[in-house]
Amino acid sequence: MNKLIVIGTGTAIVTKYHNTSFVLDNGKEYFLVDGTGGNGILTQFEKKGLDWTKLHNAFLSHNHTDHLLGMIWVIRNIAFKIIKGKYKGNFLLYGHEELMTTVKTICELCLNPKEYALFDERIFLVSVYDGETISVSSYKVTFFDILSLKAKQFGFSLIDEAGKKLVFLGDEPLSESGKKYIENADWLLAEAFCLYSEREIHTPYEYSHSTVKEASENARKYHVKNLVLWHTEDSTTYGRRRELYSEESRRYYDGNIWIPNDGDIITIDD
Repeated sequence: MNKLIVIGTGTAIVTKYHNTSFVLDNGKEYFLVDGTGGNGILTQFEKKGLDWTKLHNAFLSHNHTDHLLGMIWVIRNIAFKIIKGKYKGNFLLYGHEELMTTVKTICELCLNPKEYALFDERIFLVSVYDGETISVSSYKVTFFDILSLKAKQFGFSLIDEAGKKLVFLGDEPLSESGKKYIENADWLLAEAFCLYSEREIHTPYEYSHSTVKEASENARKYHVKNLVLWHTEDSTTYGRRRELYSEESRRYYDGNIWIPNDGDIITIDD
């Protein structure tokens, strides 16, 4: 059974949610996607009772602070456990080539020499390329460039052991490069910065983000079975986000709608 464990659901400048990040759990080990914006990811792992020794693979989509900085903490925590003899095996972080260079530079500047010495011995930064398909844990993963107008960013299409297809679009609207991947997807993980009805309040298009309406229309157009909406604001809808986002999404999409909160667990084999 595959589970999606939600670490965070917020956009960059939030105080009521953790930044968007999640873990896929196949029952044997984890696949972490993005790192949130800081060491709050350590807190979230602790709250959910997640076992760090089961984390051997992670993916980083791009270099923005709300995705990157927490991954540095993940690397440091694993390095600390390796040194203490509390972590067996290797840790692999996947991302595009420029991003892996950035991560290594930050780690060289911020980790102590013993921790940094583990790179290329127990900790590996694996560059992936547009359209490349590799095996990650029990998953078949195809990475793709989302053609961001800001920082270079990758998403991925993943097939699990049950044959379910899950597509992660990163934190920007669907682009031409992603359309062929989301067709008939079982699960689409999409950003929805705010409600369409509140677009003038939050100005999502200014930041290359979308609203519930656009994400939902795309899910309907490409015959997606389950739509997960996150990477949201935390001001005008806080406390009623699930209700309000679901209500607006239902106007444009008739599949299964998921508006998770931080810490929620979704079974993705259903």
